Amino acid sequence: MIKLFQFEPAFGLPNASPFCMKLETYLRMAGLPFEIPTPTLRHLQNAPKGKMPYVEDQGRIVADSTFIIDYLKTTYGDPLDGWLDASQKAVALAFQRLIEENLYWAVVYTRWVEPQGWELTRAGFFSKLSPPLKWVLPTLARRGIIRELHGQGMGRHSREEIMAIGRRDITALADFLSDKPCFMGEQPSALDASAYAFLANLLWVPVESELKRHAMQYPQLDAYCQRMRSRYYA
Repeated sequence: MIKLFQFEPAFGLPNASPFCMKLETYLRMAGLPFEIPTPTLRHLQNAPKGKMPYVEDQGRIVADSTFIIDYLKTTYGDPLDGWLDASQKAVALAFQRLIEENLYWAVVYTRWVEPQGWELTRAGFFSKLSPPLKWVLPTLARRGIIRELHGQGMGRHSREEIMAIGRRDITALADFLSDKPCFMGEQPSALDASAYAFLANLLWVPVESELKRHAMQYPQLDAYCQRMRSRYYA
């Protein structure tokens, strides 16, 4: 059976890491049996790329949510994207990149840099650690995230510029989804695993940010997340 290594649930979500939640959602959508070992610090230390999630399957360890999904498709078939034509697959990939490579970093800023967001993030990710890790690790992790934000480029912008970038991404997602049941149409696709994980981590966490307020202006986004939760996490 597939072993999924990820963080503990937080904020009332399956995972406060949208990448972990994306992968768990994909496994549920694809109907693949899996188990989640109780998360430990050792699991993170053993992560091939130093990040969650990763999986162990048939004696093989695979890291990075996108590479893991590619591996799962190759190994177990592609029940979600087989109905997409080449043009639709290109659009789905473009929106995946918008979500995971751009909007994600704007949301990271609201969680790890803005003071209110950081207080909730620290509690959500680190409250169960024992001293002295509980005292040391949050500060080190936050410094690392801020360095990543700067290296990626998002952290080089002003707060106002970052919020503007995030708002445009959210509006594009809302306009494209419109009144469709799923992002690519009537049927679910792998894109929905990403979209649900990242939108739920924006709409349903207690971090009150400008990006969350903007997303809440589009009722189709919340309705979409409600549908996904009912269908795959009932």
